[in-house]
Amino acid sequence: MEENQRPDAAVGEKTDGLADTSVSKDAASPYVPLQDGHLDGLAGECTLQKQKQTSRGVSPGMVAVIAALCIIVTFMATYVLLSVRYMHEEGAQGAVEKAVEKMNVLDMFIQEEYVGEVDEEALTDWILKGYMAGLGDPYAEYYTEEEFSALLADNRGEMQGIGISVTMDTDTGLIEVIAVYPDSPALAAGVMPGDQIAYIIEDGQYYSVPELGYSVAVSMLQGEADTYASFAVQREGSTELLEFSIQRSYITEYTVTGRLYTPDPTVGIIRITSFDGGTPEQFSDTVQSLQEQGAKRLILDVRYNPGGDLDSVCSVLDMLLPEGPVIRTLDKDGKEEVVYTSDAQELELPMVVLVNEGTASAGELFASALQDYEKATVVGVQTYGKGSMQTIHSFGDGTGFKYTYRYYCPPFSDNFDGAGVTPDVVEELDEAVAEKSIYTLTDDEDNQLAAAYAALPQE
Repeated sequence: MEENQRPDAAVGEKTDGLADTSVSKDAASPYVPLQDGHLDGLAGECTLQKQKQTSRGVSPGMVAVIAALCIIVTFMATYVLLSVRYMHEEGAQGAVEKAVEKMNVLDMFIQEEYVGEVDEEALTDWILKGYMAGLGDPYAEYYTEEEFSALLADNRGEMQGIGISVTMDTDTGLIEVIAVYPDSPALAAGVMPGDQIAYIIEDGQYYSVPELGYSVAVSMLQGEADTYASFAVQREGSTELLEFSIQRSYITEYTVTGRLYTPDPTVGIIRITSFDGGTPEQFSDTVQSLQEQGAKRLILDVRYNPGGDLDSVCSVLDMLLPEGPVIRTLDKDGKEEVVYTSDAQELELPMVVLVNEGTASAGELFASALQDYEKATVVGVQTYGKGSMQTIHSFGDGTGFKYTYRYYCPPFSDNFDGAGVTPDVVEELDEAVAEKSIYTLTDDEDNQLAAAYAALPQE
């Protein structure tokens, strides 16, 4: 979503739902190399057809070739008969067995006749990507080694980049910096929130951000550690462009930010943009900081929060909820299990949760759990409706895969997959500011935030 683009996010997507990331890197790989698979009868028949093209007056060399081919065909036929008998005894073939047999046939023709070069690693990756796509699970995916490494790093809250969060200024088409991470290269270089990136600089060439387009320009800012991001910004109060050339590094992503509400500094606003490995500690630190600044009530903003890690959201909820269940799951057989519970310690502050149509998965669980315990009023609009849980596994060679393996439910209410969480107070964002990013709205412009403030219990 444009409202929460991060130019220095690791390559690969953010976990797109509630995910169990207890990856087993030592698990045996279910992948069976094609070279060790079975050839079925189709291969034998095709080979026989190809060898029927004989003639009178053949050379001795051709006779030797034909004899050798006959030996091969006889061997293959015997192998096929034994394979069929084995499969008959073992029962019906599964999808993988059928695919392996067909792939062996396909591989034979490709190896013999294909005029191009075969990239075995690429073939393996695409075969497995195709398998996951064939499941019809929108959240299932096979990850190459590079993609899997990026996924795990992202779930841990690690990134390679300069350490800024950005959004698009819809009026100018420029990239607006909305946050600069602590201890980041961008902070050390002097980049400030509110800076508008007007040009991306590569090899001495200046590329206009509006002409490139937002997504392309953001991708040009991305990159691996030890490389450089060069750009020019417009800063309020300055008539000249400010140029930066910043060396990217490994940084910690900040998914939690906090501040005091401008009209009422006794109210703290905590925005959670996603749930990853660093979120619980950041959340705890932010709550403590706001309380030290005088906050006595909280607005928890999870608008456009797409979800994230299961342990992360449950750890945050454990700080807020009384003793009891946090999440219930349903497996493929409909068996229900309480997989997380909270202890008796809970934050005793009045709270409101702010949601919108971009609040999904773990973000929805967060809101609905607080709603179930009547710990917070939920304000905003109907949420996205993703109540399924994905699990992530490693093949043990640096690659991995993800698929949906459970549905999950809040502590007491029903699963919301396909339906979303219904707010206690419905508040649409005003049309006058609907085209603006929520991250750049002022407190006076943000009517949803004002509705959340009005829903807070009075002191």
